[in-house]
Amino acid sequence: MSAAAPLAPVLEIGGTHVTAALVDPVEQAVLPGSARRLPLDGEGTAARTVEAILGCGAGLAAGTGLPWGVALPGPFDYEGGIALYTGVGKFDALHGTDLRAALMEGLPQRPGSVSFLNDADAFLVGEWLSGAAAGSSRCAGITLGTGVGSAFLADGTLREEGPGVPPEGRVDLLEIAGRPLEDVVSRRALRAAYLRLAGQDRAAPASGANAAGPPDVDGIAALAAGGDPLAQSVLRTAFEALGETLGPRLRDFGATVLVVGGSITGSWELIGPMLRDGLMRTGGRDPEHLDVRVAARPDHAALIGAAWHAKSVAVQGKRGGFGKSTSAYNG
Repeated sequence: MSAAAPLAPVLEIGGTHVTAALVDPVEQAVLPGSARRLPLDGEGTAARTVEAILGCGAGLAAGTGLPWGVALPGPFDYEGGIALYTGVGKFDALHGTDLRAALMEGLPQRPGSVSFLNDADAFLVGEWLSGAAAGSSRCAGITLGTGVGSAFLADGTLREEGPGVPPEGRVDLLEIAGRPLEDVVSRRALRAAYLRLAGQDRAAPASGANAAGPPDVDGIAALAAGGDPLAQSVLRTAFEALGETLGPRLRDFGATVLVVGGSITGSWELIGPMLRDGLMRTGGRDPEHLDVRVAARPDHAALIGAAWHAKSVAVQGKRGGFGKSTSAYNG
């Protein structure tokens, strides 16, 4: 690791976990052994959630007065540092919480500043800096988990508008056959589709409700890999539809790389070809011009992106905080 610049303390906040780490801003890599991941209850009280985040960050061996970067999902006021979660199934209790103030006042290392970045944006920036999109002048990223996150990057600048870019750079605002995209491609959508195809007799005991419900996404993927035609149909329908929706937009944006991240990429050998088939079907760029790649740094990309953002904000002298908004990363 380089000693040319201070290590950057960062946090990544998700619906089920919070991760703290130190990032080398020269090597664009997480310092080995520094990452610490703790469980987080997305349905817990605001006080307990903030306590868990502070507890995770407090374990970092960071000096005082450093700029901290935080990657987290929306809805969030990234400039103001205020949580805006409501009706999204996680962090509702945080609504209205000044998370910047909580971190500035609660971390024992006493940050010099705290900058916030949308987690999908941070993921793509991290993969562009030192991952699957390294060297690409125009790239896009999607994260597949509870929902679908997305980001578009051109010449080191995150884009929210322009040819091919959906509103706010968010593919979750798009529709597939008149339905919201996340009604087709998301954890809940895949589970519901499997339940519909499998039928109640197969998905649950004859006596009625099954507390476990349909298999989770990793279970559906495992069934598909084992030859289950219903599971294969569920995944193919969803990921070909996603590819068909993204194809024309990636072509118009001029993307040379699409990076895919999220937990379901553990089944990349299965879903990757399905996504590529959909991309090609609707005029997506041919394989010679669009590389579809699984994330090279699935656990660290968002941390690296958050660190770069914090450094950029500190250098530019701005308060810091952007998520789904046009943002420059040119130094």
